[in-house]
Amino acid sequence: MSTMNAGEKPKKIVVGLDGSERSIGALRRAVVLADALGADLELVAVWQYPSIGSGSYPADTELFESWARDSLVEAKAKVWGATPPASLQAYVRNGSPARVLIEESRDADMLVVGSRGHGGFAGLMLGSVSMAVAEHAKCPVLVVHDVPVSAKTASQPAVATAQG
Repeated sequence: MSTMNAGEKPKKIVVGLDGSERSIGALRRAVVLADALGADLELVAVWQYPSIGSGSYPADTELFESWARDSLVEAKAKVWGATPPASLQAYVRNGSPARVLIEESRDADMLVVGSRGHGGFAGLMLGSVSMAVAEHAKCPVLVVHDVPVSAKTASQPAVATAQG
């Protein structure tokens, strides 16, 4: 995906994924941006131990990591089918989603997230993770709302032209 001059570091767009439709929409928007900017994509799914009253964790913590890994596989399949780009990087991380994505933003040129994921309340316009990364990320952040991007491609930019 990336084209660069000698000595130039590759551009990187990090996409936070949780398997929600909004995160898939964010990925689709990031694909369009990456194609237009010649940037590489890095997908990040984050899992964390659930908060439970007793302070103990269930014995099968691998289940949470598996769900995160599955969300990456499903997202790639929804966007690229069986052939994702060879340069695509995808990672599963453990921790607070906001903290992990803010850390990932340190080496990114842009961070793209959905406006709300699986958590939160249906009435919120902006989820706690997207709000935190928008405030604290070390790079520009794009928060994707319910905007259909599947019809837009790099070959069909939404740009008006003036005729002379």
